[in-house]
Formats: sequence, structure tokens, C-alpha cells
Amino acid sequence: MAVPKSKVSKARRDKRRSSHWKLASPGLVKCPKCGAFRLPHRVCKSCGTYNGREVLSVN
Repeated sequence: MAVPKSKVSKARRDKRRSSHWKLASPGLVKCPKCGAFRLPHRVCKSCGTYNGREVLSVN
């Protein structure tokens, strides 16, 4: 049975875990209609279009 030989300090433990929770920046794409940046596979907030159709009415 695996038993640790000595205590792992909080700093060493947290250093090991630090790389597991990095946030990746979302991949932004340009809207083909208005050119604003948006998340892929989502409605454009500035013009309200998705897949070439108007889905939302934006004032």
C-alpha cells in the first residue's frame, strides 16, 4: 500500500495543482454580416443573426 514518506507542504501541493485550473481564452470569430467579434455557434449580439438568418431583433 502506498504511504507518503513525509508531509507535503501546502506550497508544494498548491504549486503542483496550479496548472490544472488555468482558464483558456474563448475562441472569438468575426460575424460575417457585421464584423463584430462573437463566440462560435452563438447569435451575434450586435446584429442578431445566426447562420445567415435574423434570429433576434436588435434595435
